[in-house]
Amino acid sequence: MATTTVTSSNFKSLLGKPGIVLLDWWAPWCGPCRRFTPIFEAAALQHSDLTWGKVNTEEEPTLASAFRIRSIPTLMAFRDGVLLFEQPGLIPAQGLERLVRELRGIDMNEVRRKLHEQRAQQPAR
Repeated sequence: MATTTVTSSNFKSLLGKPGIVLLDWWAPWCGPCRRFTPIFEAAALQHSDLTWGKVNTEEEPTLASAFRIRSIPTLMAFRDGVLLFEQPGLIPAQGLERLVRELRGIDMNEVRRKLHEQRAQQPAR
């Protein structure tokens, strides 16, 4: 199977490993979610070196709430545990392919540097 069912019990371990993780937030009753599933699964087969996870918002309401999922499907992309992309709505196959190319090309050292600078500028709590 090219995709992983994501639950509260395996969520942290999936995001804790290095590399790119794409998450499809969905529900069984959602028409656009059902149309996006074959697109997501085909991309997972094509890019099997990435982690592809599906979060059923009906079965994982705590996760959905923690990530403020308000519309489904929602696609999130993480790299090395850092959220780099989030978009609600059905994404066409070519858009998903473009996203994968962009995620692969990101300089994570630069991302971490910018995150460090942002945190340093925030007032202490």
